[in-house]
Amino acid sequence: MKKLTFTPRAVIFDMDGVITDTMGYHYTAWKNAFAAHGIKVGYYDIYLREGQKGLETAWELMEKNGLKPSKAGAGKILRLKEKFFKEISRPKLISGSKSLIRDLKNAGFILALVTGTARSEIKHILPDKMLSSFDFSVTGNEVRSGKPNPEPYLKALKNLNLKAKDCLVLENAPYGIKSAKSAGLYCAAITTYLPPEYLREADIILNSLKEADQMLLKAAKNIKCRP
Repeated sequence: MKKLTFTPRAVIFDMDGVITDTMGYHYTAWKNAFAAHGIKVGYYDIYLREGQKGLETAWELMEKNGLKPSKAGAGKILRLKEKFFKEISRPKLISGSKSLIRDLKNAGFILALVTGTARSEIKHILPDKMLSSFDFSVTGNEVRSGKPNPEPYLKALKNLNLKAKDCLVLENAPYGIKSAKSAGLYCAAITTYLPPEYLREADIILNSLKEADQMLLKAAKNIKCRP
């Protein structure tokens, strides 16, 4: 079992790929939206940008494919992507996410959610009981700069009134890891969609949420998490 060298008071969760198994829907929606504009995008085009604000993803991929990006053009592709996503997506949880959140809450950890997904979509995807388990949440439409910028995680720290050294982040994608590390946070990466070579900036790499659960519950025995 992998061990932590410190005991966090709070655990901050990314959503897509950590709690919800929705990236396949996001990928299909992006692929279809770009195809409607004559652009072909691949798996890594989308999965390596997980956590990024949608407008920035559209802008970058337009640029990458030789189109002159504009706010209007990127917005049009994003709106089409969101339309496709709503049509095809079905709420689905990553194996072990429900028990992990329950176990950490019962152990006394402070819990937060930091995601690039809009709040309106979160309410559609996450069960009410699970969403209410979080002491604070930051969504993609509530920050000026999304991941990989540190702003989302810095906002969570400010609202939780905690220091970076008191928290651990659970992420699964390069942009989210970079965002967390830029905010000074310890980051554990889960190999949900990407192999370890894409997650090397994380402090520790875990193969499953069950492994994260065991590691954090073991750490929780060392000190009382809540003041």
